Amino acid sequence: MGLTATERKAAIGLAGVFATRMLGLFMIMPVFAIYGPELGGYTPFWMGLAIGIYGLTQACLQIPMGHLSDRIGRKPVIYLGLLVFAGGSVMAALADHIVWVTIGRAMQGAGAISSALLALAADLSSDEQRPKVMAIIGVFIGLSFTVAIILGPVIAAPFGLSGLFWFTALLSLLAMLVIRFWVPNATTSAPRGDTSARWAFMRKLIGDRQLWRFNSAIFAIHFCMTCVFTVLPSLLMPSVADASGMWQTLLPVLFVSFLLLIPMMKLFNARGQIKAGLIVSALLMAAACVLLMTTPVGYWLLLAAVLFFAGFNYLEAGLPSMVSLFAPPGQKGSAMGIFTSCQFAGAFVGGVVAGSLLQWQGREAVFIAMLIALLLWALFALGLQHRHHLKSVNFAVTQCHDNWFEQLMQQPGVAEAVYVPEEQIVYLKVYKQEFDAQRVMALISAPAAELKEN
Repeated sequence: MGLTATERKAAIGLAGVFATRMLGLFMIMPVFAIYGPELGGYTPFWMGLAIGIYGLTQACLQIPMGHLSDRIGRKPVIYLGLLVFAGGSVMAALADHIVWVTIGRAMQGAGAISSALLALAADLSSDEQRPKVMAIIGVFIGLSFTVAIILGPVIAAPFGLSGLFWFTALLSLLAMLVIRFWVPNATTSAPRGDTSARWAFMRKLIGDRQLWRFNSAIFAIHFCMTCVFTVLPSLLMPSVADASGMWQTLLPVLFVSFLLLIPMMKLFNARGQIKAGLIVSALLMAAACVLLMTTPVGYWLLLAAVLFFAGFNYLEAGLPSMVSLFAPPGQKGSAMGIFTSCQFAGAFVGGVVAGSLLQWQGREAVFIAMLIALLLWALFALGLQHRHHLKSVNFAVTQCHDNWFEQLMQQPGVAEAVYVPEEQIVYLKVYKQEFDAQRVMALISAPAAELKEN
C-alpha cells in the first residue's frame, strides 16, 4: 500500500520546509570564516559564536515549541517560527557588525519548529505509512545539508554574506506559502508519546545510559562539525578571491564521502554490527583530525575532508533510528526531544570552543579538541549493549479485562509495555516474528480494539 494523496503532499511539503530551514542555517558555515573578517568587530571568537549560536536557541526552545503546538495547533507555531527565522535573517542581512549578525543568527535558531513539523507530519500520516513519510523528510534533511555547503559559496561569491541572509529570508517566506497552500490541515492527532516530548518521562530518560550513548554522539559530531567549519574553509580557500571556487572543491569531497556510505552500510548494518559501525565512523572523523593537524595541505587535506564527512554522514543517518529503537515504548517523542536538543547544543558549544581556541591558541588546538571529543565518545560507546530489532506498536484501549496488563506482558513477542490512561493507549515494543496482534486485541478490548503501528 502506497502513500495517499494527502500523505504525499504532507511529506513533500514538510520536507521542503525542513530543507529551506536547513539551507538558511548551514549556508554560512563554509564561507563565514572567509567573509566574516569584512564585518566590524570581527574576531575568531565572535566568528565561532556567530556560526554556533543558533544551536543554543534551538536547544532551549525545541521542546517548548513542540508543547506549544500541542496546545494551539501545529500550523500557528510553524508560522510563528518561520516569521522569527525570517526576522533574524533580515537582521543579519542588514548588519555591518558581527555582534548584530550573531544576534540575527540567534533569532534564526529561535524559530525552533522541527518538533512541530514532525508532529504535523505524524498527524497527517497513517500509522502504517508514517515511517515512509518520516523517511522522505529525513532524506530531504540530509540532502539539504549537502546543498547548503555547496550553495553557500555560490551565492556568497557575487552577493556576500548579506546576500546569503536575504536569500534565507526569502526561503522562509516561501516556506510559509507552502504551509498555507500546499500542506493539508490535520484532522487527527498522532499518539503524543511517539511525536511529542513529555515532561513526565524526562527524568527517567535523562538517566538512561544507553540513550546517552546516542545523545552524546550527536552532541560530539555536531560539536566537531561546527569546529571544522571555523578552520576548514580558510585551509581550502585562503582568500576571498578564491572563495567563489570553493564549491568545486567541496562537491567532489561530499560526493566521495557519500559513496563510502554504501560499503559502510553493507559492512555494518547488513550484518547487524551497528555498534562497530558507530565506533568506526567516529574513528574515521578522529583520523581526519590527525591529518588536519599534521598535513593540512594538498591531497592530504582532501582525504581528511572525505574521511570526516564519511564518518559524520554515517553517524548522522544512523543515530536517530538507534534512539527510536532504544527508547522505551510510548516515549519516543521525549527521547527524540532530548536527542535533538543535544544535537543543537553540540553545535553551539562547538562554535564557542572553536572560536575561543582559534583566537587564543591557534587552529591546531581546534583539531585537538575535536580529537578528544571523538575518542572520548568512542570509549563511551564500547558499553553500548546489543539489542535485537524491535517494532513499536500501540493499541487504543477501550475496554479491559481484569489483570489485562499483567496478561499483556506475558504475551509472546512482547518485550516492553507502557499504558497511558489519559490517552487510553498502550505502547508496546515487540519482536515482530513472535508477536500475535490479534491475541493482544482480544485481550485489551475485544473486537472494538483498534491496532495502530508506527
